[in-house]
Amino acid sequence: MQESNVELCVVDSHQVPMALLLEADPDRASIARYLDGAWCFVAKKGGKVVGVCVANTTQFDCCAEIYNVAVDPKCQQQGIGSALLRYCLVALSHKGIQRVELGTGTFGYQLTYYQRLGFRVETVVKNYFLDNYPEPIFEQGIQHKDMLRLSIDLTQSVHSS
Repeated sequence: MQESNVELCVVDSHQVPMALLLEADPDRASIARYLDGAWCFVAKKGGKVVGVCVANTTQFDCCAEIYNVAVDPKCQQQGIGSALLRYCLVALSHKGIQRVELGTGTFGYQLTYYQRLGFRVETVVKNYFLDNYPEPIFEQGIQHKDMLRLSIDLTQSVHSS
């Protein structure tokens, strides 16, 4: 799939640059846990991976979780992340996935990004980042403490383009 000189495709997990994954998740051990066996959707620009979306099934076969969405900082604010996430949701729907969940520590522009694509707030997991990450995570000077859980129902929200 092409989106204004960006190629969207699925690749093996070993083809996803660790540096890009670390943009969204600073813990290599956490990344290693969810990357094995995951679906890796990428955005390439000029043959270089500039965006990634990592998803895998949950304990329920019809449900998937998105573990990592990242776009190279030099390529942000160009619609690449939105196009990639839309591509991922359509591909997951074609795989029989009916519901997609994700967690974020950000309540700012990332929350708006997910909500624009149809995700709804489910719950807040108190102290998630304090209890599950070895080092504090800060964004714009604010420490992540709680995880916001979001979901989307693909049976009602995603349509093939």
